[in-house]
Amino acid sequence: MSVRRLAEKQPSAFAFTAENLAWAKAQIAKYPLGRQRSAVIPLLWRAQQQCGGWLPQKAIEAVADMLGMAKIRALEVATFYTMFNLEPVGRFHVQLCGTTPCMLRGSEELKKALRRLIGKENRVSADGAFLWTEVECLGACVNAPMVQINADYYEDLTPETLTRIINDLSAGRTPKPGPQIDRCNSAPIGGESTLLDPSLYLGERRHPGEPLTDAEGKKSGEAANVHEAPMPRPPIANAPDPTRN
Repeated sequence: MSVRRLAEKQPSAFAFTAENLAWAKAQIAKYPLGRQRSAVIPLLWRAQQQCGGWLPQKAIEAVADMLGMAKIRALEVATFYTMFNLEPVGRFHVQLCGTTPCMLRGSEELKKALRRLIGKENRVSADGAFLWTEVECLGACVNAPMVQINADYYEDLTPETLTRIINDLSAGRTPKPGPQIDRCNSAPIGGESTLLDPSLYLGERRHPGEPLTDAEGKKSGEAANVHEAPMPRPPIANAPDPTRN
């Protein structure tokens, strides 16, 4: 496991904005007296959002002070979870999934494209706009290969479509997130491939494509306490006769 360190260049101070401070107090109030430290993760996350996508040391310490916990405890949380970025990530943090499904479907080619478009991994681009890093599974395996840019997923990528997305962001345009091919969410590519015969699930009295009504879908079936008679057990060879003494 790689060591996660704080950035060398750090701001001299941190304070929540009035809006974020009110939000933080509302989160703390969700926990019973003496358990306020349980709010450390949401407060660190809010601090990271306020700081432009990364978490300075002063922000970690400010959260610790709010929660009445030792600063080292908040630092342990921030350095353990990779959701917290300990160095600046630019305006657009590109996280490339390199786990097996994405790797098998072309993430290595996407990696080459990111090196060409942005530069070396984990380094903010010269214009301060981008940083890319390879991460483990982001949970969109059906739509591999994919990247997460800030809070959005871009899926079913090729080097060409990823290049277009990066160029759009550079130009101030907002590319459409989600699959970059002709599919709906995680539906099969090319359309349905199972249950193609409507009679299997619609019944003979129903027209193809006509859905069940709400009442029909809630019709009760056989009572749960109705069971089939058990099968008789076969005789056991050389078993003693229970009627004999």
